[in-house]
Amino acid sequence: MSNGSSRTEPGGRGGASAASGSYTGRCSSVSGPGGHYTLGLLQTPRSTSGSTGGLSSGGAGLTPFRAAGSSSSKEPRSGRGESYLGDKSSCAENASAVNFTDGCSARGLNKTCVGKIPFSASRSIGRSHAPLTGYSVTSSSTASAHTAASVIVAVVEGRGLARGEVGMASIDLKNPEVILSQFADNTTYAKVITKLKILTPLEIIMSNTSCEAGNATKLFALITEHFKNVTFTTVQRKYFNETKGLEYIEQLCASEFSTVFMEIQSKYYCLAAAAALLKYVEFIQNSVYAPKSLKVHFQGSEKTAMIDSSSAQNLELVTNNRDSRNGHTLFGILNYTKTPGGSRRLRSNILEPLVDAETIKTRLDCVQEFLQDEELFFGLQAVISKFLDTEQLLSVLVQIPKQDTVKTAESKITNIIYLKHTLELVEPLKAALRSCNTSLLKAYYSALEDRRFGVILEKITTVINDDTRYAKGCLSMRTQKCYAVKPNINEFLDIARRTYTEIVDDIAGMITQLAEKYNLPLKTSFSSVRGFFIQMNADCSTLPNGQLPSEFTKVTKTRNTYNFTTADLIKMNERCQESLREIYHMTYLIVCKLLNEIYEHIHCLYKLSDIVSMLDMLLSFAHACTISDYVRPEFTDTLAIKQGWHPILEKIAMEKPVSNNVYLTEGSNFLIITGPNMSGKSTYLKQIALCQIMAQIGSYVPAEYCSFRIAEQIFTRIGMDDDIETNASTFMKEMKEITYIIQNANDKSLIIIDELGRGTSAEEGIGICYAACEYLLHLKAFTLFATHFLELCHMDALYPNVENYHFEVQHVRSSSGKKEKIMYTYTLSKGYTEEKNYGLKAAEVSSLPPSIISDAKAITNHVAKQILHRQKTTPEMMKHRAVYQLAMRLVQTARNSRLDSDSLQIYLKGLKKKYTASCAAPDWSEEQR
Repeated sequence: MSNGSSRTEPGGRGGASAASGSYTGRCSSVSGPGGHYTLGLLQTPRSTSGSTGGLSSGGAGLTPFRAAGSSSSKEPRSGRGESYLGDKSSCAENASAVNFTDGCSARGLNKTCVGKIPFSASRSIGRSHAPLTGYSVTSSSTASAHTAASVIVAVVEGRGLARGEVGMASIDLKNPEVILSQFADNTTYAKVITKLKILTPLEIIMSNTSCEAGNATKLFALITEHFKNVTFTTVQRKYFNETKGLEYIEQLCASEFSTVFMEIQSKYYCLAAAAALLKYVEFIQNSVYAPKSLKVHFQGSEKTAMIDSSSAQNLELVTNNRDSRNGHTLFGILNYTKTPGGSRRLRSNILEPLVDAETIKTRLDCVQEFLQDEELFFGLQAVISKFLDTEQLLSVLVQIPKQDTVKTAESKITNIIYLKHTLELVEPLKAALRSCNTSLLKAYYSALEDRRFGVILEKITTVINDDTRYAKGCLSMRTQKCYAVKPNINEFLDIARRTYTEIVDDIAGMITQLAEKYNLPLKTSFSSVRGFFIQMNADCSTLPNGQLPSEFTKVTKTRNTYNFTTADLIKMNERCQESLREIYHMTYLIVCKLLNEIYEHIHCLYKLSDIVSMLDMLLSFAHACTISDYVRPEFTDTLAIKQGWHPILEKIAMEKPVSNNVYLTEGSNFLIITGPNMSGKSTYLKQIALCQIMAQIGSYVPAEYCSFRIAEQIFTRIGMDDDIETNASTFMKEMKEITYIIQNANDKSLIIIDELGRGTSAEEGIGICYAACEYLLHLKAFTLFATHFLELCHMDALYPNVENYHFEVQHVRSSSGKKEKIMYTYTLSKGYTEEKNYGLKAAEVSSLPPSIISDAKAITNHVAKQILHRQKTTPEMMKHRAVYQLAMRLVQTARNSRLDSDSLQIYLKGLKKKYTASCAAPDWSEEQR
């Protein structure tokens, strides 16, 4: 629809250009009735002196710092809710001309004028966020790497005949990668909701026309319903302009990723979303992205399997349903990553598994080599664990702040140290990969031979001290930043550093004198909040009269220590901070000049970031295999798992769960599973879906042997505990889930349905289940259908591709011999369950009168005989089923057999014997046989 002549332009072609004038690049302008106003995205103050270095034209000027929080009257300030564009008076007088956002409430849809705060969020639910200008890379733990939301997404939908065509653009504020996607969605907007759930956005941007009072779009309503805790912002429709979006991409996309232009030139809606997104992000960040600095990626929905958000929740892929902090999830059991980037990649792969078998096999080859070569595994793991968050480092490096403050200076200095640390790990990483045999690992080794890594490091080491390192601890890192630049590059910097050293020495000397004066065991301590302070063990026996001297102020006690300061120490801390500001300013000038020289080479870090995160994830898969007995999956047209078990349950139980088999082929693609409550049905169904996902992300699988057919979609409808309660809301939830599956499933889907129809009467439940099964039976999808309705088990008489399985239970009598209880084996067997009357068994152990139980049994048996008589299988049906199954087995053998001629002959004789036995019904004539 996006290419058709009936397409309605996202920006409204003629109307948008007339309203917005033109804004080219990132120095934007708006025409309005009051005149022409510049949106000051590049109004950065220039250096007023002939400084020792600086960025090229168009970058941030190198002026002495303002204190953080202060601003010029003609510059946008950092922070949400206080920002304005261009001249303040112009904004006040002609608010409509510069109004970027158009406010509306998601609940009441009350349109409001934004006026002086053109970028304010029109609806803010939950937390807001501050601009990340000056944000420094930290070695945050992988456990929390994906918890802090930092993704902003713009969403736009076509209008008129193009409705249903959706464009999306997203950027992670900690990762300089723009992800574009465009696709046709149905009226449920399942793809949009699923993609947004995967992105876990901090903020969602949409057009103001999507939430007009009384005329809100269905997409807007669904997004606000599903993302109630996400900040929601609407902007004027004219900013969703595909022409400007393409200009943005051409200006900002790094040359390595320029092939994306071929994919997006006709994707009008994702380009329109990109235009609004990038303009908005550059404003709230109070910085601009350097030219040719971003990784731009078009993500088509056909390259990954789709797992809807409900299925992801049912399977506990990344979040535990009982406790969100609990690590008993698929992500939790596979996450042995050492870097935040590896953790993020693992999470995104679990939610969007691959569908290309060759790519999956390449990953599996890597995991296999890691498992076979311990030296390679531990060597790589040791190097990978030293990497910081490379993606986040890149994000900070490619942003040019529009205002110079101590914070931005300190950030740039910190990140040049992190960059040096990262580049120094390239050679050790190459050395670890040198003897690899797998094609992917060899490709990574070749990629690391890129000369740009050496060029950047060489330029850095001409300015930065060789022994400058990333260090843990705020004082250690402060020292590294102070002395990062080599001596004799800037005379004034050397003087300032000597002054700083003298002050620090004076502080240490003063504290030593105080210790001698009062005969107390005082020591010098430091924190980022207090600066230098005095610390002493809280041993009152050393204090005269049990009191600290009156000279010590701001006394706090933490466990076994006293923390305090003095008036002189406070003054010396102020002198120290003043000296630091001078050092950071002069160091910042030098670092900016250095960054200007290396910008043209810095894009190789995208490649490094990708390599590190992928290796980290694959090493994590290998690590998981060393803890559990996983096996390498194969990919055929069959889903066959021999003695597989539930991977999450194994971690919870701390022992291997009961193993079971599964076998699905094109000729036997629908399994009906029965058994009493708590016999293991739901666990078994989840286990199969989890194993399928593990296989499609390149992980080994918990089984003795496994083969999978690539699933393009994975649907689950899992019965929860509260489903047993019959109520209208439960029933409607069931209907929505099964409707979604029926509307979106295809021949390549894996469908798992558990306990459908429990929210209504037995008669209606059976009818709904039967109808749903008959619809799904017309597909070649692999379907597993667990139910308590035993009437469904007779479908195998009508459909030869239906198989019945059940979970066995054993009846054990109590020691007195009076009562009988059920013992669960959790073992799957062929056929349907004989445990037909779960309710009657529960009644027997209750206090109901025996006469009532006896009558109930008699009535139940009478009804069951009537049903069985109507559903009796005829000889013709059995023969038809046997012929069908033989034909399917022969086709499957022809496609996939690797047997030699003798083994194949034995196998075929076995098929013939099985077919003959199936046809030998006791009431058949010899002619029929």
